[in-house]
Amino acid sequence: MLVERLERLMRTEEYEAGLNPAQWEALRYLARCNRFSNSPGALTAYLGATKGTVSQTVRTLERKGLVTRAKRPGGRRSIQLSLTDEGERVLSLDPRRRIGPTAATLGADTLDALRLGLRTLLHDRIARRGLKTFGLCRSCRHFIRLGAEHDPGGPHRCGLLELPLAEAETAKLCVEHEPAPASA
Repeated sequence: MLVERLERLMRTEEYEAGLNPAQWEALRYLARCNRFSNSPGALTAYLGATKGTVSQTVRTLERKGLVTRAKRPGGRRSIQLSLTDEGERVLSLDPRRRIGPTAATLGADTLDALRLGLRTLLHDRIARRGLKTFGLCRSCRHFIRLGAEHDPGGPHRCGLLELPLAEAETAKLCVEHEPAPASA
């Protein structure tokens, strides 16, 4: 299958950069997730990996100086993971970015069809396995546009967590995401 072959070739390139695929996936996730989703548990759910595998991955990334682990403010036992400046720098060298220039030559119609097809396949797998969707805040049923207009935390609001959301947060992955109903 074409997707399988492409994935295999891309994973080989990840090893060239001194990280394994799980480490790259963790870095990518931490760069894209929101403040509610930067925990080891959310990373485990996103990757569909075991707690032990994720724990080992995070420890390795910490040793390499790419990730930090800290207690979540206001949380008693909750941990938050963050990329370090070096983690951000390494992520800017992500081998997956090499596919971008070629993808750009496919044209808008082909890219749109490809996105739709891959999204359909992904959503089917997520639904069949009963997994979390990890979508963007702004595509969530709990997202309230301009629900916190006068709150210094942001103009929007998460209706589930009852917290304000800054504009930038609306484009981040969330562990609490539930797809918004399709509008008619």
